[in-house]
Amino acid sequence: MKTLHPKQEKLLEILKSHIADPLTMEELAEQLDVSAKSVVFHHIKQLEKKGFLKRNPSNPRDYMILKDPEKNVVYLKMYGMAKCGPEGTILDGTPTRIVPVDPSMIYFPACKGFMVEAKGDSMENLISPKDWLIVEQSRQPKNKDVVVCVNNGEVLVKRFTKDGDNVILQSENPHYTPIVADKTSFHVEGIVRSIIKRNFSC
Repeated sequence: MKTLHPKQEKLLEILKSHIADPLTMEELAEQLDVSAKSVVFHHIKQLEKKGFLKRNPSNPRDYMILKDPEKNVVYLKMYGMAKCGPEGTILDGTPTRIVPVDPSMIYFPACKGFMVEAKGDSMENLISPKDWLIVEQSRQPKNKDVVVCVNNGEVLVKRFTKDGDNVILQSENPHYTPIVADKTSFHVEGIVRSIIKRNFSC
C-alpha cells in the first residue's frame, strides 16, 4: 500500500467522518489547519492518485473512500428504494448510510459499487426483506442476472430476462406475476453481486 503524507492521513479521516455531510474546501482547509484551498486540493488529488479516494467529477463533494489505511475495508453508499422520476436514478438521491465492507466481498472495482436494502418478499427465497445487496453499477446485464432497476418510476429488484424485444422482470417468489418492462421508462441501475443476509431471528 502506498504511504500517505501525515496531512493526507488526517484529510482522509476528515473526509471519512463527514462523508454523509461533505465539507466545503474552505471547511476542509480549516479542519486540516492549512491556509490555502490549493493545499487541500493537492492532497485530495494525491489521495485519488494513490487509490484511497474517488470523486464525482461533476460534484466534488460527492466522493467515495476506496481504502482505509487503518482497516482493510472499503466504503459503499447505500441508497433507498424510493420512487424515481421518469428519467430518475436512485444514485442521484442522498445515501441513507455509508457501509464499511470487506474488500473480499467485492469482485469488481469498488468505485462502481453501491448498496440497497431489499424490501418486500417478491425475491424470496433468494433475497429476504432487509437483506443488504451489494450492487455493481451497470446498464448492461446478462440474461438471468438479478438486477436493481427502475420501471415506470418504481425501483425494483428482479431477475432480468430477455424475450425477443421485450424485457421480462421475474420474481423468485412464484406468487408474483412476471412484469413486462416498459420500453420507454425501464433502465437497469446495476447487477446484484453479493447478498448480506440479515435475518435477526434466533
